[in-house]
Amino acid sequence: MACARSRFLLAVLFHAGVSALPGGFIGVDIFFVISGFLIGGTLSRDIAAGRFSLRDFARRRIRRIARRC
Repeated sequence: MACARSRFLLAVLFHAGVSALPGGFIGVDIFFVISGFLIGGTLSRDIAAGRFSLRDFARRRIRRIARRC
């Protein structure tokens, strides 16, 4: 819920003309870096625990994305 609020606030500020990073390209880069870090950590933990499955990983990602739409 806090994530949705922060995205909403950022969108409102952007459309109001308040922007610390004009262009938005840096924001997209930061998003991909953070996403990669979090997904990489999940993969690393699963592999270290010996329970990694590409099918389960893909299922979790699809469920997470589909739930937000």
